[in-house]
Amino acid sequence: MPAPRLNRVVADFKCPATGAQTIQLKALRGKKVVLYFYPKDATPGCTTEGQDFRDLYAKFKRQNCVILGASRDSIASHEKFKAKQEFPFDLLSDEDESLCKAFDVIREKNLYGRKYMGIERSTFLIDEDGKLRAEWRKVKVKGHAAEVLAAAKNC
Repeated sequence: MPAPRLNRVVADFKCPATGAQTIQLKALRGKKVVLYFYPKDATPGCTTEGQDFRDLYAKFKRQNCVILGASRDSIASHEKFKAKQEFPFDLLSDEDESLCKAFDVIREKNLYGRKYMGIERSTFLIDEDGKLRAEWRKVKVKGHAAEVLAAAKNC
């Protein structure tokens, strides 16, 4: 699957999701899709980012947006995280990293001098026709969900 490019149709994908479902991008045509990748369930930055999307969820919904969070965590981990944080949106489990690789979000990271491969916090805004309209890489959590909402209003 080629990496998505701005103003081009994003290649279709299927991914297991919370709520015992498989979400397919093609099935979401007619709605805007906010797909945000985050490193790990229940960590401080990832929790805050999810809470920010949760708190703005009604406004995203008014913009005809579906929000999907994605990480390499298991469905079981996602279900706990979603329930604890009361997320009104689904989380995608990408344990084999196929979705992460397709969106080119796996990067070398450094934690306390230890290098490893992990998810670079990134968000993609896909329009009703399946075209990539905006992308954010190396996301800083503070104010990010509001920035994505503003872009969705203008999409």
